[in-house]
Amino acid sequence: MNTRSEMSLFLSSYENRLDTKGRISVPASFRASVANEKFAGVVLFRSFTNNCIEGFSMSRMEQMASATDQMGIFDSQTDDVTAMLFADARPLTFDVTGRIVIPAELLAHAGITDRAVFVGRGNSFQIWNPDAFRAAQEKSLSNLRTTRPNLKISL
Repeated sequence: MNTRSEMSLFLSSYENRLDTKGRISVPASFRASVANEKFAGVVLFRSFTNNCIEGFSMSRMEQMASATDQMGIFDSQTDDVTAMLFADARPLTFDVTGRIVIPAELLAHAGITDRAVFVGRGNSFQIWNPDAFRAAQEKSLSNLRTTRPNLKISL
C-alpha cells in the first residue's frame, strides 16, 4: 500500500466526452497518479453526498476498509457506509488508451449522458455532469467566501 508521501494526488478538472461505446478517457494526470498502484485502474462508486461519482485509487479504498474496521461491527451506520463504499464499488482497469467504461447505474446517478468532468479532490476525484459541476462549484465558492476556512498545515 502507498504511504502518505506516495499517496495518489488528483488535481484540476478535465471535461471529456463519452464515445458511442460508453468509453471515456481518464485524464492523463489522473492515470499518472495511480501509475505506481498494484491495480492498474480506478475504483468508482456513487457519491452519497452529491449527484456525482466518487473515484479512488485501490490503495485509498484499502485505507477506507481500514477506517471502517474501526467502526462498530454491527452498527447500522457501518452497514450503510460499507454498502456504499464496497458493495457499490466498481474497480475499472484502463484500456490501452487510458479509457474506462463507467457502468450505466453510475452514469445515471450522476446524470451523465455524453460529457463528464473529472474533478480532482486531492486524495480522490469525482466525475460530474458538467452543468451540475459548474453549479456545485459556484455554490462551494460562495460558501468558502462566507466561512473562510483556515487550513492548518503541519510539516
